Amino acid sequence: MWICMRYNETDTVVDFQLCHDLGLILSVLSLIYLLVCFPLGVCYNVLLVVVNLSNKVSMTMPDVYFVNMAIAGLVLNLVAPVELLGSTFTRWHAWEYNDEVHITLLILFNVSSLVIMYSTTLLSLDYYIERALPRTYMSSVYNTKHVCGFIWGGAVLTSFSSLLFYVCNHISTKMVECSKMQNKEAADAIMMFIGYAVPAVAVLYAFVLILRIRKESTPLDQDSARLDPSIHRLLLASVCVQFVLWTPYYMTLLVHTIAGAPGYINNGHYLPTYNFVRCVSKLLAFSSSFAMPLMYRQMNKNFSGKLQRLLRRLHCRDRSCPHERSAVQQVVT
Repeated sequence: MWICMRYNETDTVVDFQLCHDLGLILSVLSLIYLLVCFPLGVCYNVLLVVVNLSNKVSMTMPDVYFVNMAIAGLVLNLVAPVELLGSTFTRWHAWEYNDEVHITLLILFNVSSLVIMYSTTLLSLDYYIERALPRTYMSSVYNTKHVCGFIWGGAVLTSFSSLLFYVCNHISTKMVECSKMQNKEAADAIMMFIGYAVPAVAVLYAFVLILRIRKESTPLDQDSARLDPSIHRLLLASVCVQFVLWTPYYMTLLVHTIAGAPGYINNGHYLPTYNFVRCVSKLLAFSSSFAMPLMYRQMNKNFSGKLQRLLRRLHCRDRSCPHERSAVQQVVT
């Protein structure tokens, strides 16, 4: 809860006013997100999923990963209004939730963050495989769908270890088993390492390999099985945007892991500023749920064609449209 109070006699009026100002700024930012970014995120994520799933035949390996990230974005869209309308983010809060709701929101947020980061990472690695070995079908749509299933399963299992620490941190200390695990810093350290450090190293390694492939001119460079060149720009932009938006959140986890245990950030002078930075970093993380589908919509040149086919199909409904008949005849011939 965002409460400004004097922790000791040394707190000045300036510190008290700063706390109020930071709370007001955070409230305004939260409302702007809910009014602008939230509806955009829901609409574009649903559009990305529906358009691609209605054109499964024409889906490519990057499309599968972006659909996976869009589904994770929808989960973030589910979490965002519940958190942003709570007392932690805004003064004009609509509700206050209990520990059970807090744990549930935390699980959904962590799972979504892991899915987004690892989908981005595996997209980079599969793009390198497609560039280096275009005829092996190791990065085919069929294989990618199974990989995305493993991503969700792995994200849930990975979040389970952190969940134990968070749950034990919110229940009674009378339970001997949980009293030994009441360490939120350990949970943050797990998420920092698995959710950020590992994907960052893997993406950096993939980009080094991709740059090496681009510098080496081979006969395979003219291969028709290669991905569209625009996918490279989309990949680069998506990786950069994801890490720019998620890095502040994971940095706050790192700060809490290092300085939280000794209690440095619990000082009355630094706590309001730390809480403000932590909430803003989470707002940036929520922003990935609308930035990614919006960027996909603008940079993927095949998306407009898929959307037009879907709209024509909805317009025709049960009627047999001329363009559908001609498409079927072309496939048959």
